[in-house]
Amino acid sequence: MKTSFLIPFLFLAATLSATAQVLSNKTVFTEADTLRGSLRPERAYDVQKYHLQVRVDPEERFISGVNTISFKTEEQLPVMQVDLFENMQVDSILHNSQPLEYSRKHNAVFISFEEPLKENELDSISFYFSGHPKVARNAPWDGGFVFDKDQEGNHWIAVAVQGTGASLWYPNKDHQSDEPEEVLIEAAVPNGLMNVSNGRFVGKEDLGDGYTLWSWKVNSTINNYNIVLNIANYVHFSDTYKDLDLDYYVLPYNLQKAQKQFEEVKPMMDCFYEKFGPYPFEEDGFKLVETPYLGMEHQSAVAYGNKYMMGYLGNDLSGTGIGLKWDYIIIHESGHEWYGNSITAADIADMWIHEGFTAYSEAVYVECRWGKEKALEYLKGNRRGIGNRSSIIGSYGVNSEGSGDMYFKGANLLNTIRSIYNDDELWWKTLKDYTLTYRHQIIDTQTTEDFFDAATPVDLQPVFDQYLRHAALPELQLKKEGDTFFYRWKADVENFAMPVDVLIKGEEVRLHPTADWQKLKQEIESREEIKVNELEFYIATS
Repeated sequence: MKTSFLIPFLFLAATLSATAQVLSNKTVFTEADTLRGSLRPERAYDVQKYHLQVRVDPEERFISGVNTISFKTEEQLPVMQVDLFENMQVDSILHNSQPLEYSRKHNAVFISFEEPLKENELDSISFYFSGHPKVARNAPWDGGFVFDKDQEGNHWIAVAVQGTGASLWYPNKDHQSDEPEEVLIEAAVPNGLMNVSNGRFVGKEDLGDGYTLWSWKVNSTINNYNIVLNIANYVHFSDTYKDLDLDYYVLPYNLQKAQKQFEEVKPMMDCFYEKFGPYPFEEDGFKLVETPYLGMEHQSAVAYGNKYMMGYLGNDLSGTGIGLKWDYIIIHESGHEWYGNSITAADIADMWIHEGFTAYSEAVYVECRWGKEKALEYLKGNRRGIGNRSSIIGSYGVNSEGSGDMYFKGANLLNTIRSIYNDDELWWKTLKDYTLTYRHQIIDTQTTEDFFDAATPVDLQPVFDQYLRHAALPELQLKKEGDTFFYRWKADVENFAMPVDVLIKGEEVRLHPTADWQKLKQEIESREEIKVNELEFYIATS
């Protein structure tokens, strides 16, 4: 959800950021960034389970509750770091029913044990908290709670916190490298409202004080920013796809629109099952939940706010018209269930693993429905939203994501690699194998590079290096000396080499340029007789 990077079209600048995290594009980092982004000794524990109990007062915009954090120590642990924004109140922290001492620095809480916890021990703490959580000014472009009302005057509340951090509203180990194995979410909301969270509905209980407790159980690993509350006067309808439960929660007056619009889920599942493998969270089901903001990839409870329009709020990001054939938010946010939710980057510096693959999933869906040429056209159209001004990968250990190019440049990088493979059967097999191999795993960029590199005799390391770690595209240079043409790559990566397909007098030829000038074997009279296959390769030329 970035707003600070520059791209040619102002509309695109807003929309690229609407479905993922808050992108800060920082270049100077603070102690607070290090506390959030690094795996310090105080974080030497593995979260096993969250039992999150919270009460929401919509009128006061106030929340209170307790998160019981079950964990396993990785080392001896005298002091434990748990994250909670400094504007939120720490009411108490209990261990074995006894209060613990703690100190606070920025958005981190340091909890001291009377005796250091032993290595490889299972334990738990109960962290009581309360306060007025950060309110998003314009979700999902910035993180926080959304307190809104529907057209009938009912409270309509939601959460969108990726990038800003889940610790803006509940205490947790706020780092993507650690996910709880399961979560129980119990939210008390005023009678007449429903809370929809991740996972399976467990039950509801009238508390007798004007509030009803809604309980949801997540049976899969889940990253912190995906854990959500969605509070509204919802109506529910359901369907099935194969053995997968499909549940939809929408505002009553949008029921008929939703029933028609959400029919797209089934052809999407047909496509993604074929290309990526089965839905990764079958035990938790698949939900679309109507929200007062555009959308987010909340695991098993995908936020939907596209106003039942095709494209992106009725617009086509690619400028080709192809993007108006389908609902952008349904496809993009659901694509994140495979890339971002199932496969998660350990450090947000590698968020292109989430966003590049998910942006590519849009083209995959187009190809499933309307063919490869339309998918290639869509990918090329989206290049108008790429800035090529800074690297896709951010700085490690300081909670820093890379540039917004991680979306469309990441997708076009994957398409370029597919073209380098020059074998669609191999490409689809490799993509699916990657998705299944790292299902429910936390990985990094090098793991991704190595996997796709191993499937082809072409050395992809310089390709990944140039596209991910440098701002500029590799440039295919051509020059004429006498009657002969020469070609080479100009790139930041030393000894850069990558095959590329060109059309010479209308016939496709694969060149193997390197950093050294090579003689073009074909005889041509002018530069205009050689054209790069721009649909399949994203490069610069001169």
